[in-house]
Amino acid sequence: MKSIIKTVKGTREFYPEEMAVRNWLYEQLQAVSNSFGYQEYDGPFLETIDLYAAKSGEELVKKQSFVFEDRGGDEVTLRPELTPSLARMVAQKQRELTYPLRWWSFGPFWRYENPQKGRTREFFQWNADLIGADSPEADAEVVAICVNFFKRVGLTPDQVEIVVNDRQLVDAELDKIGIDQKLKAVVIRLVDRRDKMPARAWDEFALKSGLTQAQLDGLKMMLSNHDLWKHSENLTRFFAALVWMEVDGYVNFDPQVIRGLDYYTGIVFEARDRDKEGRAILGGGHYGNLVGDVGGDALPGVGFAMGDVMMTLVLEKYGCIPSLAKSPVQVLVTVFDEEGMAKAFALAQELRDGGVRAASYLEFAKLSKQFKYADRIGARFAAIVGPDEAAQGLVTIKDMQTRSQVTVPEGKMVQQLKEMLAEQSPV
Repeated sequence: MKSIIKTVKGTREFYPEEMAVRNWLYEQLQAVSNSFGYQEYDGPFLETIDLYAAKSGEELVKKQSFVFEDRGGDEVTLRPELTPSLARMVAQKQRELTYPLRWWSFGPFWRYENPQKGRTREFFQWNADLIGADSPEADAEVVAICVNFFKRVGLTPDQVEIVVNDRQLVDAELDKIGIDQKLKAVVIRLVDRRDKMPARAWDEFALKSGLTQAQLDGLKMMLSNHDLWKHSENLTRFFAALVWMEVDGYVNFDPQVIRGLDYYTGIVFEARDRDKEGRAILGGGHYGNLVGDVGGDALPGVGFAMGDVMMTLVLEKYGCIPSLAKSPVQVLVTVFDEEGMAKAFALAQELRDGGVRAASYLEFAKLSKQFKYADRIGARFAAIVGPDEAAQGLVTIKDMQTRSQVTVPEGKMVQQLKEMLAEQSPV
């Protein structure tokens, strides 16, 4: 037996069942994005590595990006994220755009990571950004989009939560602890890894990274203070805005949320499974000058990204994915005999022209076999034209669920099927 060529490690295949879930997920996030007035956009799948080297962080650039030389000798990468591309796109037409911008996208991304549950090297990601507004209320709007998505797909505050912090608040607290500017970038990455390491190992790593014992003790005290947000005007206004939009039940303050990307300058947030299973569902934050960093004038913004892999696992866990159609086919046109093939093809096309999704069986076979096929692909109805029906210009329509059937003139077939489909649940 020949061996089948394997897929590239960490990539994904979408059989029709998986594709149906992906399309359903896209429909939900599209509906939520549109409801907030966000416009859909996209950027290149290939970028120069320099775009990310500017602000995304050393780990993403040197360890997680798929970097290679093109035939011209330039270093390019499959995009690991979208925010830098967005910043450049805004910078290129900065004088022509109307602010604040509300943009969203859903597309493929690649990161060279260790494949595991909830993490692949190839994934789809929902991005939503609000650019040109510099306020806690703007930050709250973007978080509200996330909450509205959770509500739409049926996830409750008992199942998922969004945890929030403020980089400016963290920066001020680190000053109090005595951590200088050179060490702050190290501490940001250190905090971001706290839940990923055993406590003792994390302490040892902190000391090896340059913190004194007193600084480490102060940092741990800061990370345990869940009332710290009350000292931040940004967070106070942010939580008030969430109350106005009636989405505050999903959102909590967590001093340990820091986000690893270098370009965040204000409020940052993550969504998590309440059971703490797997990695973050989504993450984002406020960036103060990303557009300026790629050559444009300074523009503030806030945004988030949600990968489809972890999100799908959470939706499956809590039973939020509905029963989806196996196939878009609504009607299977059967073939009674070889002479009836032309008629079957013509009827199927007539149905499609009339707005009914139809397929014809492609060979002569017993009707029982054709009905079995119709059941397996999820077609709700079968259209039958035997010799007797053909002689009288009739079509028999069989309901594959109830096994009832009705015979109508061929000219009324489309109308009859539309009426019958309207009475049934969508397929």
